[in-house]
Amino acid sequence: MHLRDGGPAVTGLYFTATFLLSYLIGGVPTAYLAGKLRGMDVRQHGSGNVGATNALRVLGWHWGLPVMALDILKGFAVTRWLPVLLPTTPTDAVFLALTAGVAVVLGHVFTPYLGFRGGKGVATGAGVLLALAPVAAVGSVFVFFVVTFGARIVSLGSLAAAAALPLSMWLIGRYTSVHVHPAVQWFGVAITLFVFWTHRSNIHRLLAGTENRFGRR
Repeated sequence: MHLRDGGPAVTGLYFTATFLLSYLIGGVPTAYLAGKLRGMDVRQHGSGNVGATNALRVLGWHWGLPVMALDILKGFAVTRWLPVLLPTTPTDAVFLALTAGVAVVLGHVFTPYLGFRGGKGVATGAGVLLALAPVAAVGSVFVFFVVTFGARIVSLGSLAAAAALPLSMWLIGRYTSVHVHPAVQWFGVAITLFVFWTHRSNIHRLLAGTENRFGRR
């Protein structure tokens, strides 16, 4: 891989800059900021997590949905537009976008602004996938809302959406003319595994039948 205006040194510089900037943008803790506007520290309520799931749980839908939308937008904007600002070849653009996507999710989960304790990466990851594989991402978002509203458990919807993602990519690649880059497919698998890892405490509560349902205090 080589960028148009330079060799490996410039390539490395651009990838490093993309990663760092994406990480810092991803780290903006929207749920925490929304909680502060309500006079609340979301880290002291619900699961204590600084993400859209806990925002939905403790702030309600009127605040939680905008938080989710902003987290999705954060992932989408960084992945879709940041690589476009750099003079890349088509091949470079795919991997720059993946670099931005990985970094923005890591920034959200390990935000440098709150002691590296952030959200769980679902909404931001959805935004990344909307930029990289929009059809598959829309399918996963649909699964999220169906399962979440059906069970009234946000974490279960998040896990179901994550599990549906690699399958959606495979079905789309096999049965439609929409092309999903192989690297993006592997990124989808990595996102799924990462979401399950960040939700490991939720999985334990789901198995124990003690996971919180929205609409209840």
